[in-house]
Amino acid sequence: MFNRILVPLDQSPIAECVLPHLVAFAKVYDAHVTLIHIMECPTAANQLPPIDPLSWQLCKSEAEAYLNDVVNRLSEAELEPEPVLLEGQPAHTIIEYAQSNAINLIMMSSHGQTGMSRWNVNSVVRKIIQESMISTMVIRAYNPVVERLHGFVYQRILAPLDGSLRSECVLPVVVTLTKEHQANLMLAHVVVKPEMPRQTPLNQDDLELIQRFVDRNLRAANDYFKRLQTHLGVDFVPRLLVSENIAISLHQLVENEAVDLVVISAHGYSGHAKWPYGSLTTSFIDYGNTPLLIVQDLAPGEVTLSEAEAAAQEVKGH
Repeated sequence: MFNRILVPLDQSPIAECVLPHLVAFAKVYDAHVTLIHIMECPTAANQLPPIDPLSWQLCKSEAEAYLNDVVNRLSEAELEPEPVLLEGQPAHTIIEYAQSNAINLIMMSSHGQTGMSRWNVNSVVRKIIQESMISTMVIRAYNPVVERLHGFVYQRILAPLDGSLRSECVLPVVVTLTKEHQANLMLAHVVVKPEMPRQTPLNQDDLELIQRFVDRNLRAANDYFKRLQTHLGVDFVPRLLVSENIAISLHQLVENEAVDLVVISAHGYSGHAKWPYGSLTTSFIDYGNTPLLIVQDLAPGEVTLSEAEAAAQEVKGH
């Protein structure tokens, strides 16, 4: 499934937190790995001063040496990555390269050369996630870094499911990882308590109606998990929750169960192609604290362009 992996690096140590995860994935999928570094060109937009040609060549030599050093280090973990050095604007160039070279997984650190920030992912990472329409894995740079490149394994994997075919696109991934890493797999489903329009406290009839709705969906969810257990091919622990807020319940579950990898579909049952990600996936991007693998269920052409994207394409066309 992930046989062509792209890893953006910016020469910063914190961006390298992705490398142990890269080794773990590349070995499972026998993937072709590309390490990409973008030398940022000055533009009128970012107001960088003109670059002296000699300084530019020195920077290019340093970047090449850096990529070769990472290649050598990964070769000790029995990988043979391809180094690619390009010039341009980082997010745009990475997205363009990924889409032009049949990349099916982008793995990257949440932060890089600009350092940590109060935001859960930096601006370049956010642009790549938002616009690439390719399955993406984000490693949280603010978490303790795994020093060793070889032998890293996942121990507790969580996949939220809502019963839709879209959410189930993660199942081949979690089954493969669970088998290869001998991990504990949890499949979670949240039954949401329905909202009742009200200006006064709920009466007994309202409460009974809510409970009947919850009980009905709990029975359906239990049947769903039983069907999965018969044909999934791996053992898993079902986590069936009742809550008024899906995202809060799942974030709490990740923390309570010490999950070290969340695998989630870009869209679920209520997801719409108007946006590249559903609300739950966006919540994990913005507020999750563990490594996050987003499996994209839509192709680039299936997502409706925003007005800003359409305007940018029109200007570029001229």
